[in-house]
Amino acid sequence: MAVLWGGRFTKETDGLVKKFNDSLPFDKRLFEQDIRGSAAHAAMLGRQGIISDEEAARIIEGLGSIKADIESGRLEFTSEYEDIHSFMEAHLIDRIGEAGKKLHTGRSRNDQVALDMKLYIRDEIGQTDALLKHFLGTILNVMKENLDTYMPGFTHLQKAQPVTLAHHFGAYFEMFRRDRGRLSSILERMDTCPLGSGALAGTTYPLDRDFTARELGFIRPARNSMDGVSDRDYLIEFLSALSICQMHLSRFAEEMILWNSNEYQFVELDDAFSTGSSIMPQKKNPDIAELVRGKTGRVYGALTSILTTMKGLPLAYNKDMQEDKELSFDAIDTVKNNLRLFDGCVATMRFNKEAMARSARNGFTNATDVADYLVGKGAAFRDAHSVAGALVLRCIDRNCALDDLTLDEFREFSDKFDEDIYEAISLKSCVEKRLTEGAPGRASMERAVEEAGQYLAQS
Repeated sequence: MAVLWGGRFTKETDGLVKKFNDSLPFDKRLFEQDIRGSAAHAAMLGRQGIISDEEAARIIEGLGSIKADIESGRLEFTSEYEDIHSFMEAHLIDRIGEAGKKLHTGRSRNDQVALDMKLYIRDEIGQTDALLKHFLGTILNVMKENLDTYMPGFTHLQKAQPVTLAHHFGAYFEMFRRDRGRLSSILERMDTCPLGSGALAGTTYPLDRDFTARELGFIRPARNSMDGVSDRDYLIEFLSALSICQMHLSRFAEEMILWNSNEYQFVELDDAFSTGSSIMPQKKNPDIAELVRGKTGRVYGALTSILTTMKGLPLAYNKDMQEDKELSFDAIDTVKNNLRLFDGCVATMRFNKEAMARSARNGFTNATDVADYLVGKGAAFRDAHSVAGALVLRCIDRNCALDDLTLDEFREFSDKFDEDIYEAISLKSCVEKRLTEGAPGRASMERAVEEAGQYLAQS
């Protein structure tokens, strides 16, 4: 059995214990990060004269050949190895001999796995950010094309005031922009290198921790060796950021599911992002959006799991921390896949602009503007509010929209109404009058779209 700690033991590990303890089935995905960290460590050992330059070069070359063989499929991960670290070391020794045994000088698996995980999360943050940026571009395209697409805005799932599709999608643009901001701030806080922390108390070898930190793209070494090997804050923060991002995806998916229903008919999902029914031939189901919504729980579960794992751990490393991987890997894969799929779903959906405008017009979304009209004619807002409410009741009784009422009907409720009431409560006027920053008026939204484009171009 290939283990790194056999000298102290006189008996083979029980088979069940080995299976329970081994992490190679899931930490094998860290192979590239493990090789990268080992190569930097070997270069530093050679630079410091702890091993010879020739030995360092042979180690680095051997690690490169292992990486190439894994990527090509010539070298496979097999069950006799405990973890990615024992796998790498065994194959390195097999390839280059005695020099391979010197790689672990001045290093523990504790700082090695801490480094591997940190490098991996840093890489995954970059990939997630790239997916978010692309998705934001898709959202921005919808905004640009729908500055004059009128629709109802909702509160409590009740039609409230008219907005535009550009304005509605702009809210999601801001959500996912904040998600990118969270990822960026995590990168700043995690920018310290744990390599050289040893098991927990550093090492007696004259390591150059600044060198390895720079080689691996970190700003500096971890300040405290015990914290260096036991810190998983960055992972918890990343899972928190992913959970928030997934929540945003779920809210977005929920609205697209509603909008795709026969009752709304605001959107039609592309056939490539829909499925059918095995028994009902008329069905076109929004399964992709539903699965995006449904997978939110597993992302939340990963965050809850690592928080629970870490909450009672004394310093420094404990085997419990091996549990930082499986659910985290699953959550990362889930969010990245959801971003790709929902990006495609949004990019290909078609909007029924007529249905959106009809829904806004028939939902009394311009009732507030009736009250505002009366205020502009000198009425007190509370009185104007009461008149607008009474007019809505009249329309409900007649099953019509506010702008279907005749001028005489308007004047039954207030003599301040005149012919200009119809222009004042048209969807176009209701939206265009809202020009404050962040509002749906065209001038405001044109500024928002321009700023959003600049943000994407510069980030």
